[in-house]
Amino acid sequence: MVTFPNCKINLGLRITGKRSDGFHNLESVFLPVPWFDALEIIEDNELNIFLSGIPVPGADQNNLCIRAWQLLKADFPSLPPVSIYLHKTIPTGAGLGGGSSNGAYMLRLLNEKFSMGLTKEQLSGYALQLGSDCPFFIYNEPLYATGRGEILKPVELNLSGNYLVLINPSIHIPTGWAFGRITPAMPEQSCAEMVKEDPSKWADLGLLNDFEPPVFDAFPLIKKIKEHLLSAGALFASMTGTGSTVYGIFGSEPSLDHSFLHENHMIEVLQL
Repeated sequence: MVTFPNCKINLGLRITGKRSDGFHNLESVFLPVPWFDALEIIEDNELNIFLSGIPVPGADQNNLCIRAWQLLKADFPSLPPVSIYLHKTIPTGAGLGGGSSNGAYMLRLLNEKFSMGLTKEQLSGYALQLGSDCPFFIYNEPLYATGRGEILKPVELNLSGNYLVLINPSIHIPTGWAFGRITPAMPEQSCAEMVKEDPSKWADLGLLNDFEPPVFDAFPLIKKIKEHLLSAGALFASMTGTGSTVYGIFGSEPSLDHSFLHENHMIEVLQL
């Protein structure tokens, strides 16, 4: 059985407080994006994972697809082992949630293939054990996120017909480093309220990513990418997550000058 895990972007990302459990509270709007990996599982005699495409850092046993199977196996001992084939096209550590999507889709795939009967709410509970933004990919629709990112509510948002440009400059932003440079604060207006308006108004309304100032200071190229998208006519542009991917939303198919990009930079132009 094959499925195609997608990634997501953050429309605004505010860090609102430090929690006693060591995590941070945040608020953001998560938007699913049609940029896909490929994930296949085949029932087998033992648990295996085979990776292709963009290299995935870390040991295979720590891969979220393996951990997803282990979570379900602990509660459902009859779950058989599988061979997992994961082809990566979404860059890792890029603020796009590609790894989280793989883990969540693995839960969904196992649930469907083996007729486990788990509801979305139950799958979301397992997904949260994999990572704070994993539950989003169980629902995989535009959602307003609070708490660690696991408290999800529907949001009024319609970007159909617009174009999305994603540029990843292959710069690794350490998550701990990024959070260490943020002073949490409550925004005056929620991201969910701001995205009800046209994207051309979002910046003036105050829709922003708290991680941009420290990341832009440390990595000027990422700031340059955002400025390039805006100068090319983007209605709104922002870094997603802790970076380093930057996106721009355009009202029509954009014409971009890619001369400032290096060979190892990735660019995707997608219609929403």
